[in-house]
Amino acid sequence: MFIPCDRGGDAAAPDFKGFTLLMPAVSVGNVGQLAIDLVISTLDMTKVGYFYTDCLVPMVGNNPYATAEENSTELSINAEVYSLPSKKLVVLQIRSPFIKNKYRSFCETLLSWVKSSKCARVVLLSSSHAYQRDDEQLLGTPLRYLLTPDLEKAVGGRMKELNWKEMEKVAAYPGISDTDKVLHIPGGGITKLLFTESCSEGIQMAVLLKFCSEGDNIPDAFVLVNYLNEWLQLIKSEVSTNNNSTDPSSQWKIPSSWRLLFGNGHPPALF
Repeated sequence: MFIPCDRGGDAAAPDFKGFTLLMPAVSVGNVGQLAIDLVISTLDMTKVGYFYTDCLVPMVGNNPYATAEENSTELSINAEVYSLPSKKLVVLQIRSPFIKNKYRSFCETLLSWVKSSKCARVVLLSSSHAYQRDDEQLLGTPLRYLLTPDLEKAVGGRMKELNWKEMEKVAAYPGISDTDKVLHIPGGGITKLLFTESCSEGIQMAVLLKFCSEGDNIPDAFVLVNYLNEWLQLIKSEVSTNNNSTDPSSQWKIPSSWRLLFGNGHPPALF
């Protein structure tokens, strides 16, 4: 359930009609969440509310996008909503894992909110275990996309122009039958469930994902957010003097919270 920030007075809840909802799946390497961090930080998005749910592990912490001492003590919780009306963009950032057996309940609540808020489409950033790819998925780019039938009609041609690769279906019974194929996203968290439910309910959803392994997944986040930017053009690629585009990764603003991504260093007193 969406709860607007307390802005005082009788301020109305923000209107998301026609907006694109961007959100992460809590998946291998937390790549989607890291990519969302880059979007919120770079676009300097405004927090407009919270997504209240009992499906996520409770947590609270300091402002992950603090830019000065004054706003560093603001509190953040496990699911928050940010908005940028100029780009018709609303972002749901998820910061904690799901409670066991709460996946379906969360998906139902989320899709209900998508409908009630009249968001035009949902873009889910996800990841999948690199070591569980089949032979076909080992070829070419580690990036894949999925579109629900309703969104396929609207942007399918654009994906072909970008020369993007659709997520392959794999054999349901490897080594026994190659004719029965299913969508398989190991390590993808709620990705498959949310996508299939969106297909059933006629919601326009795109899934953008990267095959990766656990570890330092910051490079994966940059790759995924650049992939997203090819389509949505959230930031413009700067052009160098010889008319060649520069690396867009350098244009994303790293949030202050990433300094503690791997914890503090070893205390000097140990040595």
